[in-house]
Amino acid sequence: MKKDIHPDTYRQVIFEDSTSGKRYLIGSTIETTKKDKWDDGKEYPIFQVEISSASHPFYTGTAKTIDTAGRVDKFKKRAASTKITSKPKTSKK
Repeated sequence: MKKDIHPDTYRQVIFEDSTSGKRYLIGSTIETTKKDKWDDGKEYPIFQVEISSASHPFYTGTAKTIDTAGRVDKFKKRAASTKITSKPKTSKK
């Protein structure tokens, strides 16, 4: 491995899938303030992700709605407030 090619902030970070609870220990430069213990007993920085291969429908083979920010509710509310008026069709002769 070449020396001095990684930034100084490169270290092991725990990425935790907030949907499934699955955790991965990966080298990263991501900024984080929280720390947690890994299976080896050592403490590492931790970063929460909304979706990973453990919860993504493509990898799990199951379809489920993941709505962590209320996007579906916002869309339904906006769609309900919009009235669609249709014009009667006129035929051209």
